[in-house]
Amino acid sequence: MTDESHAREVEAWRADRYAALRSDAGWLTLAGLGWLNVGENLVGADAAADVRLPAGPAMAGTITVDEDGGVRASGRFMHEGVAASDLELVSDHDGPPTMLELGDLRLCVIDRGGRLAVRTWDTASDRRRAFTGIDHWPVDPAWRLRARFEPTPEARIAVPDVLGIVDEQPSPGTVAFDVGGAEHWLQGLSGGPNGELWLVFGDETNGQETYRGGRFVYTAAPSDDGRVTLDFNRSYNPPCVFSPFATCPLPWPANRLPIRVEAGERTLEAH
Repeated sequence: MTDESHAREVEAWRADRYAALRSDAGWLTLAGLGWLNVGENLVGADAAADVRLPAGPAMAGTITVDEDGGVRASGRFMHEGVAASDLELVSDHDGPPTMLELGDLRLCVIDRGGRLAVRTWDTASDRRRAFTGIDHWPVDPAWRLRARFEPTPEARIAVPDVLGIVDEQPSPGTVAFDVGGAEHWLQGLSGGPNGELWLVFGDETNGQETYRGGRFVYTAAPSDDGRVTLDFNRSYNPPCVFSPFATCPLPWPANRLPIRVEAGERTLEAH
């Protein structure tokens, strides 16, 4: 790959990222997070609601959590053009979540460490309209690294998040790479159905040029000979940079690099 084709590839990836951020259920429109209790939860814009919405009717309806974990919605919510009436909801833990519509709002149920919550987006978000991009370092081919994949099929990692929840997740393997003549390692998480890797990492730019809570980068699946391309030019900010209602994982000690990764996205102004 030439430097020019590499730069074009990264900029195409960046354009896709910005499009996803601007989507109806992108991080720029995230507007609420309300935890659910077992039983009936009132949902609406009223201060007395169990799940308070940023806009809409004072009481929009109910979301009920059964003792066995089943979740149902009723009220003024719409789903695929039909009003919700005891509608069974799928959380993001069990597949693509059931999306509810309420005017400009979109709602779904998420599962974080066994706790259920309602995530809300506002498609009329001012932040979405005002977004023009994210500051980033110029694309540098020196940060497109040929790394070595070391499988760890039995490994499980304690992954912390911004809520203080620690979730034990399997790790398919470790990625080893060289920077400045020194070898470094990052423990990977599953990044897709075809063996892709998701790397949650910190480095010495965090809290200064980059977000204090680290950044993310994905790789393609390792090749048959155990090689994987790690392109830090595609490092990007976690959702918590855009909204206080995101539930981002944080880099654990093994994934905090003792180097400056001067590639990928820089910080965004505080939300």
